[in-house]
Amino acid sequence: MTKYTITVEPVGREVECDEDQTILEACLRAGVWLPHSCTHGTCATCKVDKLDGEVDLGEASTFALMDFERDEGKLLTCCAKPREDVTIEADLDVDEDMDVHPVQDFTGRVVVLEDIAEQTKRLVVELDREIGFNAGQYMKFTVPASTVGGESLGEVDRTWSIGSPPGETTRLEFHIRNVKGGRGTDGWVFAGLAEGDEVMLSGPYGRFVLKTSDDKHAILVGGGTGVAPLKSMVRHALEAGEYEGEITLYAGGRTRAWLYDVAAFRALDDEYDEFTYRPCLSDETAEEVAASGDDPDAYAYGMVTEVIEADHERLSGCRGYLCGPPAMVDAALKTLMSRRLFPRDIFREDFFDESDKNGSGLKSPLIKR
Repeated sequence: MTKYTITVEPVGREVECDEDQTILEACLRAGVWLPHSCTHGTCATCKVDKLDGEVDLGEASTFALMDFERDEGKLLTCCAKPREDVTIEADLDVDEDMDVHPVQDFTGRVVVLEDIAEQTKRLVVELDREIGFNAGQYMKFTVPASTVGGESLGEVDRTWSIGSPPGETTRLEFHIRNVKGGRGTDGWVFAGLAEGDEVMLSGPYGRFVLKTSDDKHAILVGGGTGVAPLKSMVRHALEAGEYEGEITLYAGGRTRAWLYDVAAFRALDDEYDEFTYRPCLSDETAEEVAASGDDPDAYAYGMVTEVIEADHERLSGCRGYLCGPPAMVDAALKTLMSRRLFPRDIFREDFFDESDKNGSGLKSPLIKR
């Protein structure tokens, strides 16, 4: 296989890259940390300037990498593959709270696969060896080739956030919501995957991590399985004593059927004075909860943004961590800013799927995140 050299400026670091390997993958495996988020050409976080050389731009969304940007020589490192030696200029600032763990390949075995909420499963994988990662990062799974309706489909990659804390180095937990027609979910995890199966995965990836050197009140907002990386952060902060400040977790769901790990979070709330858990129901009322025999005071009601607005007149001096569907993340961002929280103190992780490549619900691709 042909190999090319990727030179990363301004540091002059040289990385060897296979012709069928993305520039981002080669750099992360070599321990060169490049900014990235979705790794599927959708979010534009990994956009860099190409100074020299030819590349195949791959399946970068035209909303994340516009035509005029392609003409200017920009590329998305998560999609671009070299066709000769290439030089790029990238922002290599690494957060002081983030340990750089080179991406590696792992073989895992499914030890738990269970329903935990409406259209949501918990997947626990036992790895073949230890892994180092930061609370909030994610892994990339190889979805096996399959045949659907007589059509042969090749392998694809799908990414899911780690829900377990960094202290658990061989047993990783993931929360996965079913996406109708999705190759990784509807066609694999919710179709044929079973306990005892072997899976191939790589990582860690991502820069959405808990700022452990901080002591500001952390406002964590998760929609659906956006709670997964936040659970990793909460457990790491509390159980390992890695955070000095208060933490409040807002978990949004339509009804109680869409929430999960409620008892576990309540147990942490009871045990740690610095942690507050706020499960929010958008489509279920206090009266309906009471009629079922559950405690209506154990939940907040309305959109998670409405609950935050009711809870806080001001959030200046806090930190925000937002994770979930792009529309929810955008709404939560506006809410935190309306409560005087500066954008520099808000961190986000948008859960995109393949349908987002057409630009539906995307943020402006000109804003680098």
